[in-house]
Amino acid sequence: MKLSAILAMILFTFASCKSQITSAPKEIYNKDFDWTITIPESFETVSPEEWQKMQNRGAEAIEKTFDEKVDNQAKTIFVFKNDRSNYFESNYQSFDVTEDGDYLESNRAVQDVLYETFKAQMQNPRIDSLSATETIDGLKFHVYKMSIYLPNDMVMELLMYSHLFGKRDFTVSILTLDKEKQKVLLNAWRESKFGRK
Repeated sequence: MKLSAILAMILFTFASCKSQITSAPKEIYNKDFDWTITIPESFETVSPEEWQKMQNRGAEAIEKTFDEKVDNQAKTIFVFKNDRSNYFESNYQSFDVTEDGDYLESNRAVQDVLYETFKAQMQNPRIDSLSATETIDGLKFHVYKMSIYLPNDMVMELLMYSHLFGKRDFTVSILTLDKEKQKVLLNAWRESKFGRK
């Protein structure tokens, strides 16, 4: 099974990561997508080693749910977190429609896997989800939103944005428990700029 790097987010609430604090906003430039984004202050970088451990746990949850091997070929651009419960992650992986099939169908399949895995790994969760599109800097992104209602009136929300750049599937994921942190991350994402259209 081919999935983007949302694998690790499945168990993010149980993880703790070593990181470096970003006390001031930090501008990041990615040459592959000619993309510039400013990471908000108070978000911490997650080390590649710790992120890999989280991805492995997420893959195990998916494999346990579907009894199928996960083939994660995503390349991480960055991962930031705040308070161990608010994550901002971007990645990409190869996607060739002649080999991998329809892009929208592939997105829907990943969304289904994510939804069913959360449902299977949590006890009687209430989950709401929706799919939409949103334009960021002139580019149309496919958006998947999932809200998971937790005990103590907490709501975990995942926002996943995807766009196919030629033969590269680009994804930005925002996973939060804090609505204010979500607003800050969404603002940073929506104000980011792409030179490659």
